[in-house]
Amino acid sequence: MRRILVATTPGEGHVNGMVEVARALVQAGHTVRWYTGRAFRGKVESTGAEYVPMRHGLDWGGKTREEAFPHHAGLTGVASMTAAFRDIFFRPAYGQMIDILAVLDEYPADVIVTGETIFGACFAAERRGVPIAWVATSIYIFGSRDTAPLGLGLPPSSSPAGRLRNRVLKVASRNLLGPLRELRREADVTRSRAGLRPIPKGPFENIVDPPDLYLMGTVPSFEYPRSDMLPQTHFVGPFVGPPPQGFDKPAWWGELDGGRPVVHVTQGTVANDADRLLVPALRALGDMDVLVVATTGVPPESLGLGPLPANVRLERFVPHFELLPHVDVMVTNGGYGGVNTALSHGVPLVVAPASEEKHEVAARVSWSGVGIGLRRQALTAAGLRSAVDTVLTEPSYRRRAQTVREEYRRHDGPRQAVRLIERLALTDGRFSGDG
Repeated sequence: MRRILVATTPGEGHVNGMVEVARALVQAGHTVRWYTGRAFRGKVESTGAEYVPMRHGLDWGGKTREEAFPHHAGLTGVASMTAAFRDIFFRPAYGQMIDILAVLDEYPADVIVTGETIFGACFAAERRGVPIAWVATSIYIFGSRDTAPLGLGLPPSSSPAGRLRNRVLKVASRNLLGPLRELRREADVTRSRAGLRPIPKGPFENIVDPPDLYLMGTVPSFEYPRSDMLPQTHFVGPFVGPPPQGFDKPAWWGELDGGRPVVHVTQGTVANDADRLLVPALRALGDMDVLVVATTGVPPESLGLGPLPANVRLERFVPHFELLPHVDVMVTNGGYGGVNTALSHGVPLVVAPASEEKHEVAARVSWSGVGIGLRRQALTAAGLRSAVDTVLTEPSYRRRAQTVREEYRRHDGPRQAVRLIERLALTDGRFSGDG
């Protein structure tokens, strides 16, 4: 039995992606303590882990991004991503580190298991020499000679010309792009405050040392190939658990088998400004011969949407395990967990990104052939309608999504994660695994 300390940023996507891994660790007989925001105490304790509250770390759990960081409202693209790294991940890191070092004083963990963006946990692991495993909540974040810098949403290229492009863009991002250059300075300040040496590489992607184990919650077909990927990286498939129990199907459920294509529109749980996706989607799809099932993540009545088109069914939440087998295309803002869940069911996608790193997720959707990633500019009803119609009528998208689904079925994310974390603990962080 090992002592495991789990640490996650206090956001829905970060916590939800860790739930089944924590549960599987407890079921395997390990002692697990979990540090995160107070809004998630019940979810933490439901896994069998012991909850550890944030004290010095910024606890914004239970709020949308705009509620927690009002000055982020309206930001998109690189500006949105850099603001997120600065305010959500960099600046809270020192307080997180203080908290986690205090936990380690009385609970000497064998391994720290974190998301890749709770940098305070990474600082604590670096300070104490504790092995650390990342359970990824998004795309692979480290740079490569085969890819453009993170944040530009460009496809990979390993050709001589492509690698030249990548080198030039990396230099430009460090020296010419204002937001990324400022973010690099912020990263240096953050590490200095934590009493750690600066890390010279990248504009911001290497604010911390690489983890001893990097668990990607996807499959190789949905991540750019790299000749220099970290050897301790493992693709384990999505971190999903058993089907939910006790779901009460809404009165309209029988319409899912009514012969019309089913389009699922999901806003996500944090980046849920209705005007960014939900409103344009309902406008775009309201007169199409489809059944639209839209989920809001917040009480629908709080959005003030007014009368809905006759073909729209609006709910706060519907379990994806129940809904996705009926869905022909999913329209999403590009949340990584939701995209991987859709692909694990063979559902093709239309991604309309706006904030955080979601334009990078959209780029991977297009690159892998499982759907259409829209550009970051202002979303239009006409553009969204055209994308949905294309995915519905061009069979290659569904064929590719179903091929990727078979790849997902060869993985059990939580169990594979536990096996690899146990190996890391046995070797005191020295193993890199088998790729």
